[in-house]
Amino acid sequence: MPLTEAFRMALETIRTQKLKTFFSLLGVLIGVTFLIAVVSIIQGMNVYMEDEFATAFVGVNTVVVRQRPSASFTQSATQRREWNRRPPLKEADARYLTAWLGPATLRIARTCETNLAVTAGRRTARDISIVGSDEGYFDIKRQTIALGRAFAAPEVRAGSAVAVLGASVAERLLPGAEPIGKTVRIMGVPHRVVGVVEAQGDMFGSPLDKFVVVPITGPARRFLCTGDTIDAINLQAGDAVTLAAVVDEAEGLLRRSRGLRPSQASNFTIETSDGALETWDKISAVLIVALPALVAVSLVVGGVVIMNIMLMAVSERTREIGVRKALGARRRDVVAQFLVESAALSTLGAVLGIGTGLGLAYLVRSVSPLPAAVAPWSVVTAVGLGIAVGVAAGLYPAIRASALDPIEALRHE
Repeated sequence: MPLTEAFRMALETIRTQKLKTFFSLLGVLIGVTFLIAVVSIIQGMNVYMEDEFATAFVGVNTVVVRQRPSASFTQSATQRREWNRRPPLKEADARYLTAWLGPATLRIARTCETNLAVTAGRRTARDISIVGSDEGYFDIKRQTIALGRAFAAPEVRAGSAVAVLGASVAERLLPGAEPIGKTVRIMGVPHRVVGVVEAQGDMFGSPLDKFVVVPITGPARRFLCTGDTIDAINLQAGDAVTLAAVVDEAEGLLRRSRGLRPSQASNFTIETSDGALETWDKISAVLIVALPALVAVSLVVGGVVIMNIMLMAVSERTREIGVRKALGARRRDVVAQFLVESAALSTLGAVLGIGTGLGLAYLVRSVSPLPAAVAPWSVVTAVGLGIAVGVAAGLYPAIRASALDPIEALRHE
């Protein structure tokens, strides 16, 4: 029997037996839907983390020196105790790095940060991130000034009471007004607004515009850091190529400044955008490894259902098989007929699953902060799995059908 004829007969069976077809392809459809949706979300997360999260979290080509990691989900109790025993960063550390860092470092900015309420007149914005930093902070964080300007180096040296607002803070405190020149109060201390940062949107549902940046030397400093301690030192390299050199140089200088011997571990943490992605890479790797096992469960169930349906088809079409064999059909013709029908059922389920999975992924993206990006390999894999499951599930029924004795098959009622 020509393959095209077997395929035509398979399509005719699918068309005439719609309910049976639906239950046959349901398991494959669910498995492929899950595969496409989850892979699309993971792929989208990878792109988002690399393009957006690392930039917002650390900065562009930036090294961040801290007392301890800013975020970690795998540390032990011993590790936490070691971090807590570390000496805090101080202004002396920043001055030493500024004095000795080479030309590979383009900018340096100290930061102190905490969450406080900000008021303007009778309006109050609560839980606002107040960042005290140097004038280079905005370039390091790649923040564009939409209105006004950023504060300048002379204002940092003078400890001026000026502030640059995030977009949502400006909208909350000064709606419909020209914010430049207005006064906002941080813990009762007045600050003159000199600029507003362009809106940056959300990250995983958390707003990125709920902040106020002030000079680290200004009057708000006493609410941000204790004494001469600072939270972090941000160092920006000229480009990605020199970033590793800045990391090595900063680590060596800070170890020398703190008098650490070669055998002693560093009592500070250096973070880069690559380091910020390490935790996500571990999670992503686990998901990608676990995914085939989860998908396999649905595909096995789908294969068992298809096999049972095909065995029922063999029983129902025994006389038909007997007629075909009596008219000269060979065993391989019967095998081909049932294998093609089984593979067509499974492949149809895979195709429908691809469409459903893509729709589910984009639905998740539209109603939640999780992004989605289609991975072409997942589509190809889904089609291949559909064909493979169909062939595997239909092989036993096809062999059983081809082994029927034509005389006994013709006597079947």
